[in-house]
Amino acid sequence: MPGNDGALPCSNCGARLEYAPGAGALVCPYCGTQNEIPESTDGPWDKGLLREIDLAPALARQGETTEFVETETVRCPGCGAEVGLDAGTIADQCPFCATPLSRQDLHRHRHPRPQGVLPFAVTETEARARMKSWLAGHWFAPSGLKRYAEAGRPLSGVYLPHYTFDAEAEAEYAGFRGDAYYVTQMVTVRGAKGTSTQPRKVRKIRWTPVQGHIARVFDDVLVPASDTLGALSPGPEVFPGWDLEGLRDYTPEFIAGFRAEAPSMGLEQGFAAAGKAMEAALAQDALARIGGDAQRLTRLSAEFDRATFKHVLLPVWLAAYRYRNTPYRVVVNGRTGAVSGERPYSWIKIALAVLAALIVAAVIGAFAAQG
Repeated sequence: MPGNDGALPCSNCGARLEYAPGAGALVCPYCGTQNEIPESTDGPWDKGLLREIDLAPALARQGETTEFVETETVRCPGCGAEVGLDAGTIADQCPFCATPLSRQDLHRHRHPRPQGVLPFAVTETEARARMKSWLAGHWFAPSGLKRYAEAGRPLSGVYLPHYTFDAEAEAEYAGFRGDAYYVTQMVTVRGAKGTSTQPRKVRKIRWTPVQGHIARVFDDVLVPASDTLGALSPGPEVFPGWDLEGLRDYTPEFIAGFRAEAPSMGLEQGFAAAGKAMEAALAQDALARIGGDAQRLTRLSAEFDRATFKHVLLPVWLAAYRYRNTPYRVVVNGRTGAVSGERPYSWIKIALAVLAALIVAAVIGAFAAQG
């Protein structure tokens, strides 16, 4: 999808509006006029309702249903992200890895329409402060990286594509229930007066085969619709805990001034990932149902019915930079301000730290020898 779904003019001066994180409104960057986001009834769902889409029919009709859309994107040769370019932009940088992008590489990309968006709540100023604090705690990061943060270079506000899946699940399972019991055994103990034989209680497990049936309804199982950041391992603390109850109907006003990555993962692949998460939860349910002091699960056969999905956009601030031709990222959660990312290590700083430690150890050793 493009960075913005068309220009949104200011009601006062006509300039291009931008969504103001935390304000819930559009703000003109030139005259400062605040423009309320209008109520919209466009689209196949009512305003205020995030409609779940039946998965099976959507998979069968991807080429013809209105729930899918074609947009022009550039597939980044560096990280694989599907990135849109604003109208009139000839060249740009990928917000995920800083690889140069060209309008000549635009292609048509078909993907599900977004149903919901989780608006930015953290401003760029707040995100930069969080990033500086994060970098301050990493002494071995190169000084050039810290200068990047202090130089005031803009961060990229990006909406990441995700799928949420709902499903009714049932599973048959088989395994073993373990119940503990104790027996008394004579063991040899060595002591100051030699060896002796003493009684000791030993814990053992009595295993009993079990089987059963469990059912569970899953709601909003969240999976990324792109592996652009996952492949870079930016850290698990940034992505869990999205407040999905804050999702709003998708309208272009919410992404005004930001970029939105298009899904590069198909629905089949997304539901396969969600299915693994659901099966893991069902396995935990089965272990709890087995009970006892220990459990073994040998078989779990799950079936999913009435599966539905949504395509939603979740916000992050990104700092993408290159150090010695290697891309690195710092990611700030656009809702919570949590920070994670990659950074190179300054081997000069590491060498100085090791040298300082050796000097301290030598001084301590010298004093100890004199003592």
